[in-house]
Amino acid sequence: MKTLLRVNMLSALYAFALFISIELQVNVYRIYRVTGWEGDAVNSVIAAIHLVGFIATPFLFYFLVRKWFEGRKAGYWSVILWLPYVILFVFIFATLFPITYGGDKASPATGLIIMGQLITYPFYLLVITWIGSAEDFAVEEIKSEE
Repeated sequence: MKTLLRVNMLSALYAFALFISIELQVNVYRIYRVTGWEGDAVNSVIAAIHLVGFIATPFLFYFLVRKWFEGRKAGYWSVILWLPYVILFVFIFATLFPITYGGDKASPATGLIIMGQLITYPFYLLVITWIGSAEDFAVEEIKSEE
């Protein structure tokens, strides 16, 4: 039961990281309007958030996979189960904060970028999970040989 809870928590965390990235991209014009910042300032803040997330999340994900699953293959389920959580998060956000002002709609190129993210994200997660699990297997093999 504890493993199932950990798989779901990790899946939700994977999804939340991608959800933040998607929503920042989709709501750029809304952020301009609500904050009153200049366009360059908003773009710089969003780029900084993406950069910090791109650097920090692999370490966090690696640490969690290594600590929670300790070489068990159950962590690989998270590579699949993040998708329903992303859909749920986007649905809830779109329901709570609908686009009512016509100027807040995202540009068409944003959809292509998000499609690219959705295609590559499972491979990104698979590599992180594999590295987090593989190190534990190597340690177990060394211990068993002694």
